[in-house]
Amino acid sequence: MKQYIVDAFTEKIFGGNPAAVCVVEKFPPEELMLNIARENNLSETAFVVKEKNFYRLRWFTPAVEIDFCGHATLASAFVILTQVEKNLPAVEFETLSGRFTVERKGKLFEMNFPAYEPKKIAVTAAMSAAVNAKVLEAYLARDLLLVLDSAEAVENLTPDLDKLAKLDGLIQAVTAADENFDCVSRVFAPKIKIAEDPVTGSTHCLIAPYWSERLGKKKILARQASARGGILHCEVAGERVKISGSAVLVAVADLKI
Repeated sequence: MKQYIVDAFTEKIFGGNPAAVCVVEKFPPEELMLNIARENNLSETAFVVKEKNFYRLRWFTPAVEIDFCGHATLASAFVILTQVEKNLPAVEFETLSGRFTVERKGKLFEMNFPAYEPKKIAVTAAMSAAVNAKVLEAYLARDLLLVLDSAEAVENLTPDLDKLAKLDGLIQAVTAADENFDCVSRVFAPKIKIAEDPVTGSTHCLIAPYWSERLGKKKILARQASARGGILHCEVAGERVKISGSAVLVAVADLKI
C-alpha cells in the first residue's frame, strides 16, 4: 500500500498540518484503516480510491472515522494532482459529506466546501472556564466557535481540555481579529483525541462565514496560530466556502500490509 505524508496549508516542511494519504485500489476493512491511522498517530489519515472520473475519500483520526476534514482533503488533492495524475487540473472527491472539487491554482489548491451557518448561542461560564479567557460571543454548527477579544488572547490560550470536551460541538475553536490578517484562530478536538489541530480547513467553513459577515467582505485571509502554524485563503460564496492553501510532500512509503 502506497502512503504519502504531506504537510498541508504551508510552503515548508514541518509547518502546517501533516496528513497521511493512502492510495488504494479498494478500501481496506475499517479496523485496518483505523489501525493505520493509529500507527501514523497524525490528526488524520486519508484513504483514496479511484473511480472512473473521481476519487472516493475517507478520513480517519487515531480514534474514529470522521465525516469532514479540510487539511487531509488538501493533502489528498496534492497527492493526486502532483504524484498520481499530474496532468489533471482538478480532482473531484466523493465523501461522507458529499462531493468536493479541488482545483490547482498555481501554488495553491482551492477546495470548494459547503459553508457552516454561524448560529449564535448564549455565552456560558463553562465556555470561559474551558478556555481560561473571556468569551465575547459563541456560535455553533458542527463545531463550536468562541470569539475572544484579541489575537494575543488566542495565541496565549491555555485551555482545559477536559472542560472543552464537555462543551457543545465536535471541535472547539477560538478566534479573534488579527493585525496582519483578517482573523486568527486555534482549534481543539479533545472529543476525537486531538489536543490541538495545527491547521483546520473544515472549521474554517464556520470561521470564514463569521468573519465575512462581521467584516463585510467575501475574501478572508486566516491565520491559525498553532505551534506549526498555517495560512488559509478563504472566499465565502453564498452557501459555499472556497478554501485554498499550499502543501509540501514530506515522505513516501510502502506499507507492508
